Amino acid sequence: MKAHLSALTVSALAFLIVPFLFAACASGQNGEGKRGLPGWKTNVSRRSIELDELISGGPPKDGIPSIDKPQFISPEEASGWLAPQEPVVSLIVEGVARAYPLQILTWHEIVNDKIAGVPVTVTFCPLCYSAIAFDRRVGGRTLAFGVSGMLRHSDLVMYDRQTESLWQQLSGEAIVGDLTGTELVMLPAQLISFQQFAEAHPAGEVLSRRHEHTEQYQQRYGRNPYAG
Repeated sequence: MKAHLSALTVSALAFLIVPFLFAACASGQNGEGKRGLPGWKTNVSRRSIELDELISGGPPKDGIPSIDKPQFISPEEASGWLAPQEPVVSLIVEGVARAYPLQILTWHEIVNDKIAGVPVTVTFCPLCYSAIAFDRRVGGRTLAFGVSGMLRHSDLVMYDRQTESLWQQLSGEAIVGDLTGTELVMLPAQLISFQQFAEAHPAGEVLSRRHEHTEQYQQRYGRNPYAG
């Protein structure tokens, strides 16, 4: 009798457990791992990392808005609000020199720009203090980047608006999504003082405070939201 009950118990447990195991395997095959990315169209079945490595930085997707319509002014004009020792990202492409002040990048983290016909994205992670510029052309198309609101190893995780693949800022590599494994071409950029830029490139251009988010952010530039 006991043996008969044990056999029934094992059969019942198998009946209950197998569907859950099957569902777990199916979830793994779909690449969702332990969790998906709610609200994203990212193809999580393609990735080079575990999704648990991504943590929220606080703001949601595009909660920190990238600048997609940058305007530029002369160093002389910028000197009215940019102190000589303030840091800027200096980028030179095809002889055209541009400076992207950190007092602006701190609030936007990404600027999608085009210099001498070359599509570029200038990025800055306030937590890492890493300023890196990339050529944003991939496989014959030009990508536009935004701030995902996620971090990995305390570094900015970007995303492209074409495929919503996620990219590690420090390496310029896609880590989740259709473009996983693709690496952006880094461009030689320097973090220098505004004075150094102005002296080296008197005919250069400086990112203006005027852009599509000016009204919302004008009063914030020059303040550090990460103090402490």
